[in-house]
Amino acid sequence: MFLARICLVLLLFAPLSVAAQGNSFAFGESGQNTDDPVEVTADSLSVDQENGQAVFTGNVRAIQGTMKLSAERVLVVYSDDQSRIARLEASGGVMIISGADAAEAQTADYDIDAGTVVMRGDVVLVQGENVMNAQNMTVDLNTGAARMDGRVRTIMNPEN
Repeated sequence: MFLARICLVLLLFAPLSVAAQGNSFAFGESGQNTDDPVEVTADSLSVDQENGQAVFTGNVRAIQGTMKLSAERVLVVYSDDQSRIARLEASGGVMIISGADAAEAQTADYDIDAGTVVMRGDVVLVQGENVMNAQNMTVDLNTGAARMDGRVRTIMNPEN
């Protein structure tokens, strides 16, 4: 009985590795308003009117509502009629913060029309004291639902 309790305690405190197709959970604050304005600051900006694109480089910070994105480079792609932003493609040390949750990855694609963010490459998600790692994470900003794919690994604090 004593040995069984020790094994249970060790399992609770050991990192939990999951070799699964994916892991679903909540990310950030649900109901992100994708119609809110996007404020972007950076060290430099290059605009290509013909292609309907703008490239922000160096210490890029983008804020929309309660969601914050930072990266070394962000490509802004405008709609066909160039009346609004259609998507943001971030690369280089990407970090997204929404509410109390934070995630980092090598790249992130934010499709404003669909209300989704897809993060790729060594994704690390921190939710309080819990940490999740995977190769990819997709977040539906309308519902706050998220899914991690690839080799998923979680470290959970059993007290929270």
